[in-house]
Parts: sequence; C-alpha cells; structure tokens
Amino acid sequence: MVHHMRTTVEFESDTAKLVEQVRKERGRGVSDAVNELIRRAAVATPAVAPFVPRTYPLGLKIDVSNIADALDLLEGPGAR
Repeated sequence: MVHHMRTTVEFESDTAKLVEQVRKERGRGVSDAVNELIRRAAVATPAVAPFVPRTYPLGLKIDVSNIADALDLLEGPGAR
C-alpha cells in the first residue's frame, strides 16, 4: 500500500543539487528523487550495534530498595 503525504520541504543548496542530479539522471520528479536519496541513505547507513554493558561478578549482594543507601555503600557517603 502506498501512502501519499504532501508537504513543503526546503532543501539546503547541497541537498538541492543532489535532488536535481538524481532528477536529471533518472528523468524523474522531485518526489521520486527525494525518495531514492532517502532509500540510498538508509541502506548506506550502518546499523548501530546495541549497547551491551560489561558486567563482572563481584560477589556482592546489595539491597537496592533504598537507592541512597546502595549508592553510599558503593561510592561512599562523600560521593553525593
């Protein structure tokens, strides 16, 4: 299913040149050129790997029901 959205977009000079270049190369309108450029960028942009925290077994069991007490235990009372 194709969804059409009509809006006004202002291009900066460098992106306007890219749109015009694609229009001339492909013989297409502005909408088709913009869609093609967006698709190219989406494919060319590498996906960011999800953040994976490094964890280490410390052998500690900390009650975190009171965050202030847990921070005092881990960082010392002078850390706040």
